[in-house]
This record gives sequence, C-alpha cells and structure tokens, in this order.
Amino acid sequence: MSKITSIKAIQVLDSRGLPTIACRITLDNALTAGVMVPSGASTGAKEAIELRDGLDAYMGKGVLKAVRNINEIISPVLLGLNPLEQKKIDYQLIKLDGTEDKSNLGANAILAVSLAVCRVAAKDMDKSLHKYFADIFKDITGNSVEPSLPIPMLNILNGGEHADNNIDIQEFMVIPKGAKDFKQAMRWSSEVYWNLKTILKEQCLSSAVGDEGGFAPNLKSNEEAIKLILEAVKKSNLEPGKDIFLALDCAASEFYKDGIYTLAGEKKSLDSESFANYLEYLVDNYPIISIEDGMDEDDFEGWKVLTEKIGSKCQLVGDDLFVTNKKIFKEGIDQGLGNSILIKFNQIGSITETIETIDLANRNNYQTIISHRSGETEDTTISDLAVGLGAGQIKTGAPCRSDRVAKYNRLLWIEDECPDLKIG
Repeated sequence: MSKITSIKAIQVLDSRGLPTIACRITLDNALTAGVMVPSGASTGAKEAIELRDGLDAYMGKGVLKAVRNINEIISPVLLGLNPLEQKKIDYQLIKLDGTEDKSNLGANAILAVSLAVCRVAAKDMDKSLHKYFADIFKDITGNSVEPSLPIPMLNILNGGEHADNNIDIQEFMVIPKGAKDFKQAMRWSSEVYWNLKTILKEQCLSSAVGDEGGFAPNLKSNEEAIKLILEAVKKSNLEPGKDIFLALDCAASEFYKDGIYTLAGEKKSLDSESFANYLEYLVDNYPIISIEDGMDEDDFEGWKVLTEKIGSKCQLVGDDLFVTNKKIFKEGIDQGLGNSILIKFNQIGSITETIETIDLANRNNYQTIISHRSGETEDTTISDLAVGLGAGQIKTGAPCRSDRVAKYNRLLWIEDECPDLKIG
C-alpha cells in the first residue's frame, strides 16, 4: 500500500494572469503528480468560497493564504494516508475545514489537494486518469458508469462577463452533434470558428477574443450573434440543425434585478415570463438545443415557467442555479427546475462531492455537462473526468488559446488511445 509522503502547493497564474493554486503530491514509491485549479468570473452566489488574500499584491487576488493552508494545515493531516482512499481523504478535508462553504481553508485549497490525490493515485494504479475516475465513481457511489467521449460545446462568441462588449448573453456555443467521432467534431468546430472570424472581418467587426477564446464584437442584438454563427456554419459547408447545433449561456443572474431581466444591448426590460417567451422564440426559430442559466439563480418561479415552456424541446442547464452542490441540486430536482446540470468541481471543492452530484443527476435523468471556468490553466483534468464518468458533454471554450485547446487535445489523445469509446 502506497502512502503520501509530501504535499506541496505554490501560487501560479491562470489564463487571466491572476493567481491560482498548483499542488503536487509525492508517494513513498517516488511517484508524483500535480494539478492546477481554475477560477470563475461569472459565479453563483452559493458557490463554495474561493479563498483570496485581499492584500495589495495582485489587486487582492493572491492565494498565498490558501497555499499556506495546504502546506501547513492540510499536509500534516494527510501524510501517511493511502491515496486510493479518495472518499475518506475528501471527507477528512471537509471536516478539517469545518464550514458549510469551505471558507476556512478555501475551496480552492481543498480542491487542489483532492485533484492531486486523484492524479497520483491513478499513477500508482498504472491507469489512465479517465479509467481511474470510472473506478472511483463506483467506489464512492456504488453505481457504475459507461465511459464515453463527450460532445464538445464550444463558446465561439462571447458576451456578458466574458467580454468587453454590448452583448448581454454571455456565451454563444456550437455543438457538433452530427459528428461521427471527436476528431470530426473538432475539425468542424474549428472550421466554423475560423469562418466566423472571416465573416466578422468582412463586416468590419472586431475579431478580438474574450476570456474563453470566443470573438467579442459589438452587435445590435443577441439574435444577430446567432445569425452570424449560422452564416459561419454554412460557409463551412455544414448544415445547421443536422451537423451543427447551437447553445446559449445566458448567465441571466448578471442582468437580473428586482424581478426584471434587462437586456441593455437591446434596450429591453422583461419580467420572467416575457424573458421565457424571448428564449422560446429563439429556440423555435434557430437550432438551439441547450440554454444554460436561462433564469436568475433565485428566480425559481421563472425557472418553472421556462421549464414548462421549452423543457421538452431544449436542454435547460442549471449552473448558478445548482452550483454543483448535491443539497441545492436535490432541492431543484424536487421543484422540477431545468433538466440538466453544469458540473464545475471548483464550485463545490472536492472530487467526491462532484461525483456524488453527478450520481444524483444520473439517478434523476438530468443530463450532465463537465465545464471549465473562465479563469483556466493548462490542466486537463476535466477532459478525463468527462470521459471516465460518461458525462456525454464537455464545455471548455473556443478552439483558441492553449488553456482551452489543451482540454480538446487531451480528448483527441484519449480517442486515439481508446478507439472503442463512442462519442456522446
């Protein structure tokens, strides 16, 4: 039985040039593995707390306190433990923190250690990380999953908190659902992306990119963004609604206040039912098959209206609504809110809790989407997570910028190494 002999964390930088945590674990057999944790910009109010220093350095965004928590508090407790006992270690970390929102040690500190334990344990078992994730899913939940390659959801046009432009909806994504394999999915998506850039240039619109690599032009409306993407799909000799479908991340909490959804770019102020009607119009007129955070995270009545209107014809994804939290998610399931959940492991802070939330989704026929954050690193753990747990979908930005492309490239390698894996 291998044992943990060293846990070391340092402060590194994410894709926005802001601090995050890297953590490395070494075993008594000299095997070592490391990870880096992501950070979000558009965050749900109920997410576990990402511990920041609040000092002058890095405009208060430093994570040296969280790093010290790993090196000085967490490390002594875990030394000598068996890295294969993921659930035991994660719950020991949660107990050590002692708060509901992980604000004592920091969700970023706990997650860094939790992920590093997974990686080094997979090495110790001489298994690919995605195969190890499938193993620990069964260990943690008692249920089995069927590994598969995920269909990518690529954010190729950015608005909201992810860009400095006048588009209210945060993400406009392409889903290459008609692709026969992951290689074809990425080829199609990249061609659409570059044809969109050509179209933007032809129309003298900005082709600068936002946080997640998507283009960020100023446009007259959200509908104009959709039409530009469909033009790029056709320019790529692909068929909308057959080869390529669309998805939106409204991030509605960012433009909701006092019961009103304000689309400033379109000079519209809508109540919940009117905004649901607006989204229904888009779904009925364009090949949109997924909408994330279509209502504010606390507008439960709005979510019920939206689910009733379009839940049978569109994937309605809770991100800020559910924040990868099993307890909050269960309450949403009981109320019939949405039909899908976005999974961001830094929203909850440990792999065990992430897996328990996915298991709850599986048992209640909710779809799962494994997701990056806007502040990313070159870490590719979510690619293996999506495959190993058979999530079916992954959302990790445009085919641009190495912090996003690294995840896609990892999936291409997995497909090459495991030709029997199906997509979707």
